[in-house]
Amino acid sequence: MPHESGKVARKLLVTQYTYIKIEIVYVFMISDPVFNRNMSILIKNTRINQKNQDILINEGKIESIAPNQNENSAELIIDGTKTLALPGLVNTHTHAAMSLLRGYADDMHLQEWLSEKIWPLEAHLTGEDVYVGTKLACLEMIRSGTTAFNDMYFFMDHAAQAVDESGIRAQLAHGIITFGDPEKFAAEQKATKELVSCVKKMKNQRITAAVAPHAPYTVPPEHLKWCAEFSEKEDLGLHIHVSETESEVQSVLEMYGKRPAFLLDECGCLTKRTVIAHGCWLDTDECALIAKRGTSVAYSPCSNMKLATGRALPYAELKAAGATIGLSTDGCSSNNNLDMFEEMKFASLLQKSFWNQDTVLPAHEAFRMATECGAKSMRLRSGILAIGAPADIILASLDHPSMVPLYNDTSNVVYAASGGLVETVLCDGALLMHKHMIPGEAEILEKAKATATELISQVS
Repeated sequence: MPHESGKVARKLLVTQYTYIKIEIVYVFMISDPVFNRNMSILIKNTRINQKNQDILINEGKIESIAPNQNENSAELIIDGTKTLALPGLVNTHTHAAMSLLRGYADDMHLQEWLSEKIWPLEAHLTGEDVYVGTKLACLEMIRSGTTAFNDMYFFMDHAAQAVDESGIRAQLAHGIITFGDPEKFAAEQKATKELVSCVKKMKNQRITAAVAPHAPYTVPPEHLKWCAEFSEKEDLGLHIHVSETESEVQSVLEMYGKRPAFLLDECGCLTKRTVIAHGCWLDTDECALIAKRGTSVAYSPCSNMKLATGRALPYAELKAAGATIGLSTDGCSSNNNLDMFEEMKFASLLQKSFWNQDTVLPAHEAFRMATECGAKSMRLRSGILAIGAPADIILASLDHPSMVPLYNDTSNVVYAASGGLVETVLCDGALLMHKHMIPGEAEILEKAKATATELISQVS
């Protein structure tokens, strides 16, 4: 269908009274360039904080939230009737391109899983594989309402290209693993610097770079110190796995005579720019230190349960100390999906079950972890629906049995909803999905299937 005027686009998006017109909208939206570009948008009659409101978006930000706003104030109107407006979700620890490894190696011990399956397969990865895997991950995240993620992997210039095309936000870092080898360290430094240069040249405000030493047991102190210094010099985030398993903690104690968080602090790695992933085996003193340094923690309950890390994140201690705690899925080979709605529910249930406290991590705290706290950990201004905030907004359907009755919006979102209820997604004021439709989805899926098949064939 040829491109029509903005006026017609508004009429088609709002007027969906018959089956025929719904089909017209579907075809029109595939060919019309309303997706993934900045424009003024008015979301009509959506539910926010128990009330029906309109949201006006201009220049990528929320300009106003109020009922009955003038439809002539926007280029594009979205009918939000029977939807719940929420901030876009923030995934604070991922390995996005591992979407290609979904289901490849399940039900194994963590170290065997890494050494026998994951690392050997990753040795065959190419930049094109990472591009395709990241495109698949971004597609899945958009479908389930995630608009920002914190990623650590390889060939990250290719990941940056995928994120740029997908339209969501990301902090990207090359995963540094050296085991003390000077040549390996030099190569990892080079890859990190090249990624930073690549991201700067892109000039895309949705994409930032970070430094990502894999973990204290794979990167020695002298290399961790360089990571900290480079992060500070370039004002970059720092992203690292910490205390995921008890054996990891014991290994660090044996090698360096101190617990992981204190080792990282001595190396300068605990800062307000730092996100530590997992933290299951942090002790009380480490929780206090992390909070004192302003360091954030990425809680990955589904991955931690699947890999039987043996202990739930000490959430109550971290919270009492004042630490910022975000929520994360980890990669698709250890989860096996990127659904942050599912993660919110498991985050709460795991805390209640493991610590035998039925009131710990209530729904409103789990929701804040997936939105406002996650955004804070990545130094983003998103994660809230407020005037002046970035227009990272998702609309979840209320026309579903799991959302009826609706005594408490947040309770339903955390304990009843799933990512499949998300029908519309905006990031930075651009429309990425509407009525469950994402342009180019079929091509992304077909390419991912072919790429995964070829990748697995190299190790089988």
